Amino acid sequence: MEPHKLRAKLGELASTSISGNDISSSCLYVSALAVLHAGQYAWISLLIVGVVLFLFRKIYGEVVGALPMNGGAYNALLNTTSKSMASLAASLTLLSYMATAVISANEAMAYLKNIVPQLPVILATICLLAIFMGLVIIGIGESSKVAIAIFIFHLSSLILLSSFAGIYLFEHGWEVFSNNNALPVKHGALPMALFFGFSAAMLGISGFESSANFVEEQKKGVFPKTLRNMWVVVTIFNPLIAFLALAVLPISDIESNSEALLSIMGNQVSGSWLSFLVSVDAVLVLSGAVLTSFVGVSGLVERITLDRILPPFLLKRNKNGSTYRIAIVFFMLCVSILLITEGNLEALAGVYTIAFLSVMALFGIGNILLKVRRKNLPRPERSGWLSLLIAIAAVILALVGNILLNPDYLAVFMEYFIPTIALVLVMLNRTALLKLLLRLIRYFLDPVNRFLLKSYRGINQVIDRINDQEFVYFTKKDDVAALNKVLLYIRNNEHTRKLKIVSVFPEGEKATDNFVSDLNVLDREYPEIKVEFIQLHGEFTPNLIKELSEKWNIPINFMFIGSPSDRFPYPLQDLGGVRLII
Repeated sequence: MEPHKLRAKLGELASTSISGNDISSSCLYVSALAVLHAGQYAWISLLIVGVVLFLFRKIYGEVVGALPMNGGAYNALLNTTSKSMASLAASLTLLSYMATAVISANEAMAYLKNIVPQLPVILATICLLAIFMGLVIIGIGESSKVAIAIFIFHLSSLILLSSFAGIYLFEHGWEVFSNNNALPVKHGALPMALFFGFSAAMLGISGFESSANFVEEQKKGVFPKTLRNMWVVVTIFNPLIAFLALAVLPISDIESNSEALLSIMGNQVSGSWLSFLVSVDAVLVLSGAVLTSFVGVSGLVERITLDRILPPFLLKRNKNGSTYRIAIVFFMLCVSILLITEGNLEALAGVYTIAFLSVMALFGIGNILLKVRRKNLPRPERSGWLSLLIAIAAVILALVGNILLNPDYLAVFMEYFIPTIALVLVMLNRTALLKLLLRLIRYFLDPVNRFLLKSYRGINQVIDRINDQEFVYFTKKDDVAALNKVLLYIRNNEHTRKLKIVSVFPEGEKATDNFVSDLNVLDREYPEIKVEFIQLHGEFTPNLIKELSEKWNIPINFMFIGSPSDRFPYPLQDLGGVRLII
């Protein structure tokens, strides 16, 4: 099944709103987190985070610019390394989205309970998750309108809060700020305070990866603008809110009201009406973060399902073109976790922290592999080696800092990560596991036992169906060493017994006899894969790929090419989803 291309692509505002609601909702909690660990220097920690995020703008811009397909870190690693490594990134991203959706929905309803005291939080959280599941099923175009409204309201609320805080400072002076600065430094030394403050504050950029997971739904040239816009919002508002909080509230008040810091600030600088407005904004923008999770997970799961990592039943579409089964399964997963934890989501915070930071680090590693293994692949921008290594090191430091601050987070993370990666590994190795099951059945097989005999035949049929999927590799030159790498990759990463090697020649040309002879040798070297060499005449174009896909009934994402040079006449996204494997 081919990935469905939406006719109506998202513009800059819609794309920024979908991913921006997640990252900008961080101002509701990250300032308090930074103050908790960095004290009066929290705003400096948040500025350092802004610098790190600036480095990641180039990293994401290079990777997604070179490989403009849904999947984020998964897509980067899939086209530069093995499928199993890419699956690790996919598993971590899924965990991050799951934790974000549940935590954001629950916190949104906790804020709403401050406005409506009788509200049953668990039931309301389930209803909120159901609403956004419905929006995604209706279609991304409709859900983006909701995201835009939430994003604009949120930014307006932050500007209003900051303005009234500035007026309050003008009228009341800087005494509170001076008193806070006179307090002892957290963790006994400024470097340690900044380190732990930075580690906690890095959670304020969760959501930055979201735009990369639905890049195919964005208009051309929009993706780098979403990165710029998210960076601007985070770099301005997160340090500003922390600075203003330290200027109008004692640190003790900030720490004791960490879950509703902005609401307390609103009440302090202008009274209950601003506090109420901020609470409403919190409900809306945290709800927007739930929407971001649904949109991001839909794009990611569709991509990894097309690559046969998850079961194909998830790809069923409704009349609006939405993969509704992905949204339903994600909703059910979120609800089950909410009910299991009984709304006590501190455990999920560990999953969220480690998963998100790990995905950021893997994206940086994907950029390194892209530079080394796909150096000739055209890209609109490039990150510098020094900035890339600094960005990866910063994320790893933040990961270590969070584990040191909350050692229990690692154990909780493993409780969720192990089952997730186990499911993915089963799908990646399903034919090997089925063959093992066949050996066991054969060992115990009694000719009289019809049940075992029927099971044996049934498993054989399943293996045959899995391996019957054909793959295609397009080659433009007589390079047998490269084709050997292709066969090695397919043997180690894909379930198949059939490979078509296709060369497209101008009229009057054909493959050399030596090349055909060498291909026959390769075919004998890999007896488990039947190699078929096909020579075509014409021009290698996106239309040819589409025609062959329809003619042979082979999905385009099962068609591979080598890394093209900057002289290649077509952008990679125009090829419909072909994969780079060498």
